[in-house]
Amino acid sequence: MSPRELVVLGTSSQVPTRTRNHNGYLLRWDAEGFLFDPGEGTQRQMLRAGVPAGDVTRLFITHFHGDHCLGVPGVVQRMSLDRVPHPVHAHFPAEGAEFFERLRHASSFHDVVDVRPHPVTGPGVLAEGPFGRLEARRLDHSLPAYGYRLVEPDGRTMLPERLAARGIRGREIRHLRPPVLDEVSVPRRGQRFAFVMDTRLCDGVFELADGADLLVIESTYLHVDEALAVEHGHLTARQAARVAAECGVRTLVLTHFSQRYTDPALFHAEAAEVFGGDVVVAADLDRVPLPKRRAAHA
Repeated sequence: MSPRELVVLGTSSQVPTRTRNHNGYLLRWDAEGFLFDPGEGTQRQMLRAGVPAGDVTRLFITHFHGDHCLGVPGVVQRMSLDRVPHPVHAHFPAEGAEFFERLRHASSFHDVVDVRPHPVTGPGVLAEGPFGRLEARRLDHSLPAYGYRLVEPDGRTMLPERLAARGIRGREIRHLRPPVLDEVSVPRRGQRFAFVMDTRLCDGVFELADGADLLVIESTYLHVDEALAVEHGHLTARQAARVAAECGVRTLVLTHFSQRYTDPALFHAEAAEVFGGDVVVAADLDRVPLPKRRAAHA
């Protein structure tokens, strides 16, 4: 299985800059590859990051502004060129289904990839599988928009010394049931990932971020420009940090920066004033691992 990590493909809002590509984020989660908001140039960024098109198993679009979706044609066509053998499930706001179809078939190509659209019609569970549970929540932007959340089921961590004391080993472990299981293991909280893009503060933002081990969230503006953030349906770095602090987030990843700012350190400083956990100011081609699980206690 691949390590659980976020591969940052692009971090700019609205337009690319000399140092920042349009949005694009790949979450590696065991055997899954979840591609979020592929903006223009994502195919090339995947090449630079060493991410084959075949790694993508699900595609997520928060809304249909160009910096969040103009990379779809290139990525899909590359999947066909590489003859990706598995289905690719696509999640996007149902109100933008026409846009998705246009992007999916933006030009002529030998179409052999199995893209399966799943328009999101409201908040709730989108899918469940070995990866856990995928959820969506409405956001507050100028277009219909959703954020996404991945929740791994809780499990248990085995305690080797207790297993040894009972003479339990090998395949016997998988057949354990309470009360013996409770005596040789401790609860293990499943990991959680949240992805929040263009939005004002709203209930959906906090619901998505609740208890996240890794929160990827837009911070288009700094606090000095909060009025602009509200006007255009965005967040500031301080607001994003407030969400992380109130929701018990472990690692906060700030991204989707306005081209008006040239010093990334300002975003880190602003967020760190509010949030005491790990703060990452994302840069193109960064790799951000999910935090290690909290130590289990007997």
